[in-house]
Amino acid sequence: MEKFLILDGNSLINRAFYGVRSLSRSDGMPTNALFGFVNYIKHYLDLLSPDYFVCAFDMHHPTFRHERYEKYKSNRHGMPDELAAQMPYAHRIAEALGAAVLETPGFEADDIIGTSSGCADLHGNINTFILTGDRDSLQLISDRTSVILMRNNKDELFNRDHFREVYGIEPEQFVDVKALMGDSSDCIPGVPGIGEKTALKLISAAGSLDALYASAEDGYMGATKSLIKRLDEGRKSAYLSQELSKICTDAPIGRDMEDYRLRISDRGELYRLFKELEFQNFIKKFGLDESDEASDTSELTVEISASEAKSDEFLCRIPEGELTVSYYDGNIAVLTPDGVLVCRSADENIIRAVFSHPIVCHDLKTLSKSLAAFGITPNCTFDTMLADYLLRPGRSTYSLETTAEGSGVRYSPGPETAPHIIAACRNFLADALNREGMSGVLSDIEIPLASVLADMETVGFKIDVDGLRRYAAELLQMEESLASSVYSLAGHDFNINSPKQLGQVLFDELGLPAGRKTKTGYSTDADTLSRLRYTHPIVAEILSYRQVAKLRGTYGDALADMAGPDGRIHTTLNQCGTATGRISSNDPNLQNIPVRGELGRELRKYFIAGDTSRILIDADYSQIELRLLAHLSGDDAMIEAFNSGADIHTLTASSVFNLSPDQVTPDLRRRAKAVNFGIVYGIGAYSLSQDIGSTRRQAEEYIRGYFNTYPKVESYLKETVESAIDSGSTSTMFGRKRWIPELSSKNRNVSAFGRRVAMNSPIQGSAADIIKLAMINVSRALSKSGLDAKLIMQVHDELIVESSRDSADEVREILVSEMENAASLRVPLSVEASIGDTWFDSK
Repeated sequence: MEKFLILDGNSLINRAFYGVRSLSRSDGMPTNALFGFVNYIKHYLDLLSPDYFVCAFDMHHPTFRHERYEKYKSNRHGMPDELAAQMPYAHRIAEALGAAVLETPGFEADDIIGTSSGCADLHGNINTFILTGDRDSLQLISDRTSVILMRNNKDELFNRDHFREVYGIEPEQFVDVKALMGDSSDCIPGVPGIGEKTALKLISAAGSLDALYASAEDGYMGATKSLIKRLDEGRKSAYLSQELSKICTDAPIGRDMEDYRLRISDRGELYRLFKELEFQNFIKKFGLDESDEASDTSELTVEISASEAKSDEFLCRIPEGELTVSYYDGNIAVLTPDGVLVCRSADENIIRAVFSHPIVCHDLKTLSKSLAAFGITPNCTFDTMLADYLLRPGRSTYSLETTAEGSGVRYSPGPETAPHIIAACRNFLADALNREGMSGVLSDIEIPLASVLADMETVGFKIDVDGLRRYAAELLQMEESLASSVYSLAGHDFNINSPKQLGQVLFDELGLPAGRKTKTGYSTDADTLSRLRYTHPIVAEILSYRQVAKLRGTYGDALADMAGPDGRIHTTLNQCGTATGRISSNDPNLQNIPVRGELGRELRKYFIAGDTSRILIDADYSQIELRLLAHLSGDDAMIEAFNSGADIHTLTASSVFNLSPDQVTPDLRRRAKAVNFGIVYGIGAYSLSQDIGSTRRQAEEYIRGYFNTYPKVESYLKETVESAIDSGSTSTMFGRKRWIPELSSKNRNVSAFGRRVAMNSPIQGSAADIIKLAMINVSRALSKSGLDAKLIMQVHDELIVESSRDSADEVREILVSEMENAASLRVPLSVEASIGDTWFDSK
């Protein structure tokens, strides 16, 4: 998923002007606003690492709102001279930092923001972040658009969920709230006498301004006489205010997202600007010097055109052997003994020549996807991003800048510096990997996996778009039916999605036992409602409503909208997304497709093979974490159970409950299963009792019985925790480490959490390594076989391959064989595989 940063230029520089202390150039020109402007932009460029970047400004022209209402913003004073003098520089700075600077006559910056964010929403695979100090932009929040609202103390990120939590309505309804309450700072009249609190209450109850006024004959949904009078008299003003408040999403600006792609910073222009503004600290902070002023590119930079001589000039300077490279959007930079050689808009000849060498890079997966168009699979010997991930798992980002900072390497942006930075980081990271014994994890697992993941993302997973839309329509009907049932049980309509209103219904009106309180009212989260399921019929209906609403909102039309022109979903498989080593998925998260419940499983029917000549093969490891527990602990009884082919849960129940295997009931097997898997995660007696519906004493007896049955498991877990406390980390059977600082905490709850992590990490991490090795081996074996089949998805311990029908049986054999032989354990790795036309059929 790509990221799009949109700056409200006027809002940002105004905030900087009033928020930064007095600062001026030696000749007296004020520079405080520009100082804050640069700091703000750099902070969010570093934080978000966006792929697209727009900075929107107002123009000194009347807008369509002024034409519609002559008092619009009539109370605004002119811009202070001290700020006006800085505005031209703000445009130049934003552009030099890589932004597309946009302004258009007749429209405000808000309208440019609304239009450009709408373009990104239509694109389908872009997360947009709007940085502004103006609450008006909150109406633009969507499933893929968030607003970072600049505050005096700390900026606040508003996504859809946080907006609902704060305001109790949907973002799309916010403009109707503004229609009622108005905005004195913009001279938007609203309805006299109605403030924000009342406006929110009215729109939350009615749903929209239209619905509110449609209820006029019924007394505006129970409004007081004085409020009814205000609404009646203010109707015209409300609709005018709605028109003025609504942000335009079709301003006359470009709609091609490539026009907004983040440009390479103009180092020469930045140096000149910062020198002129006397921002010496920024010159140092951005790593600029006189050479940037003299030329925007180094002497080694070769601007490639159609000229064959220029291409030859570049190729002649490429050294033999391994190359340290960066490649983005056709621009190649290569480290040579004489400096960095940069080729902009490289032709295919140069691209093939460079990537015929072994390479060192940062982010091999992204590079592999870029080169796939040329049929090139890069031969990578070291990836600084993956090395950084192994040494510091669990961080939110592994950009080149954060890797450089963590490696003690000075960072400055630009293609001319990237290979130098990569090379310096490589030296630091390679030494660290050797010390930690993880060089093999990088070379044997993570680097080969990156190319496999790139291929999987490119191929994608075909979906039945029309079927999904029909399913979403069915879910909507169920959602509406469940909502009606909830209203009936409550005795009146209310906003089910508003935690505040729901809390009032459940705890104030129906008198259900209330749990914890949040700052906005009673908690109505899933845990709270689950505990109340049997106290009143309304709770089960609410839980069902939420399940259906989530399925529809997250996986119904949303998934259908995310299908590419090829009819396929192209999820992002995050190689560096978890501390345990497991792969995660997002945009969309296919690993979260529900497996429990009929409605959730139904979704899998709409994930299909490419066409009627193709089929899906799904293979899943059976009880891999328990098999790893047997292997790592060396417990004889558990090893014997797996080697004999016995059902481990029945055998555990037989031993724990002192019964013969044929006396074990389904309920006792279920309890034993909960104990088996709970032990892997360091479960305690209380949590186990909650999971299986027993008393705490019974749960303690079950755990003690388990350890009596498998005594070496208890010893292994105890020794693992002790070792982790001594070393600060755990390790998988392949050498992947996880550092657990919580173990040294003086807080008992935190340290207890650390102990549970220490118990589980070697098992879960080893399982992650095994599935990764299986993916590598399956991909290689399928390629070597020449069969028409591709690995298309990984979900936890499950691999999915799309194959031609004619090859299905052979492909299934390869898939099972490679998965079962991915690692050698004291017990067999067991894989169950099936074939079907849909994910549902093949699971």
